[in-house]
Amino acid sequence: MNKKTWILIILIVSSFKIEAQNNRINTYNNIGWYNYFGTFKLTSKIGLHSEYQWRRTDFINKWQQSLLRFGLNIHAKPNILFRVGYAWIETFDYGSMPIQASGKDFTEHRFYEMIQLTHKEMSIDFSHRIMLEQRLVGKYSNSNLTKEDEFPLLNRVRYMFRTQMPLKGANIKPRIPYIALYDEIFIGFGKQVNANVFDQNRIGLLLGYQFNKTLKIETGYLNQTLQLGRQINNKSIFQNNNGIILNIIFNLDISKKKTEKS
Repeated sequence: MNKKTWILIILIVSSFKIEAQNNRINTYNNIGWYNYFGTFKLTSKIGLHSEYQWRRTDFINKWQQSLLRFGLNIHAKPNILFRVGYAWIETFDYGSMPIQASGKDFTEHRFYEMIQLTHKEMSIDFSHRIMLEQRLVGKYSNSNLTKEDEFPLLNRVRYMFRTQMPLKGANIKPRIPYIALYDEIFIGFGKQVNANVFDQNRIGLLLGYQFNKTLKIETGYLNQTLQLGRQINNKSIFQNNNGIILNIIFNLDISKKKTEKS
């Protein structure tokens, strides 16, 4: 291609970028997510999942969200996991442009179905998680109300890719630190979807340490890009949230203890 063609391409790409910036409103928050994840393996195929996520803004000073989630695990194969469950979420009034237009807190009841596939290449572990969510999100039909009076059904699909590797040796095992990187995208769909077909994206870079077969801890950097389901003056609203994440992960294999007793 000649010089004029390259100049034309650069001008076109630049115009798209300017247009995108002109059609969106960006807000920024510092966040801190402090999470517990626990699984309890009852048999070789069946287990229970539990988690609580304490999500804060100003790193820790104010509420962002409270998320409590439970699930039933089905281990179809060593590298294939199914899960179905329920989550209860409270979202609070935070940031300069809160998610709820009137600046009110709201409740969400969520049902979900998940499949997770894992594989290993040399010393690197890979996982792919696909989740479908049916979300009953609290809504105020009148801004004067103090409690939600409607719970419309919203549908969402999310996909997370995660990779992790030990900093020593070929396998993640007790007393060996490891690093992990993940990206998860959320897409809304269905009749009730609003201005946010693209719902959000999360990127995390973590340093982890496994103390034993039961307990490990991860901490690191989290980026959350969140699009609100409403617009202002025909402009989309985006939250750009950056901060820290801490995961405490507890895995207990009760099935082995039952076998030992018997």
